[in-house]
Amino acid sequence: MAWVWLIFAGLLEIIWATTMKLSNGFTLLGPTVVTIVLLIISFGLLALAFRVLPAGTGYAVFTGIGAVGTVIVGAVLFDETLTGMKLVFIATLLIGVIGLKQVTGGESA
Repeated sequence: MAWVWLIFAGLLEIIWATTMKLSNGFTLLGPTVVTIVLLIISFGLLALAFRVLPAGTGYAVFTGIGAVGTVIVGAVLFDETLTGMKLVFIATLLIGVIGLKQVTGGESA
């Protein structure tokens, strides 16, 4: 169950990072409130995952999911450029996240 919490925490990180961008530097109330609420839930789920998973692995996977997802959302919603090198490094992040999941003991998703 810890991996499920961790994955949901990472997915929420993508959403709160997106709503943070939409908040225009926390100047728009709606996106700001959504950002704060999702951030709290995301970190709560991360804390639950930390009960079982090593902190280093958990945090690396959490930020990896968030980073990769946010880059993809940025490209799709905000027309941010995806260069060949960005794709190489996104693939590297994904390989690292998958590798950490494979070598970490404890619960499985």
